[in-house]
Amino acid sequence: MRRVWPVASLALLLAACAGTPDRVPEIAQARANRIYAEEYRKTMKATIMAEHKDKPIGAQEREAYSDPRYVDHLEAIREAVRIDEQMRWTMTAAEARIEAWRSMQANERAKGRMV
Repeated sequence: MRRVWPVASLALLLAACAGTPDRVPEIAQARANRIYAEEYRKTMKATIMAEHKDKPIGAQEREAYSDPRYVDHLEAIREAVRIDEQMRWTMTAAEARIEAWRSMQANERAKGRMV
């Protein structure tokens, strides 16, 4: 027997998924940007430290951490993390709405068997 979904129920499911497939490239790019920014931080630190080879390692590290390029990069990391987390929580919320919809459908099926 073919199941016919109630329009209101179907509307809930579609609302939960609204735009999600279209945003997959955007979500993936946000994750890629975050990972790249976090990893590039190490390269930037090493590059700045190399500019101060004449100093001891501790001083090189201090110079790298206080360099305006490094500080600016930390701001970029903050923004990349914010965007990635926003995308992640948007997906998590959509998944939760879908799971709620699935539970409601299972409850409706169970009611039909009890009657």
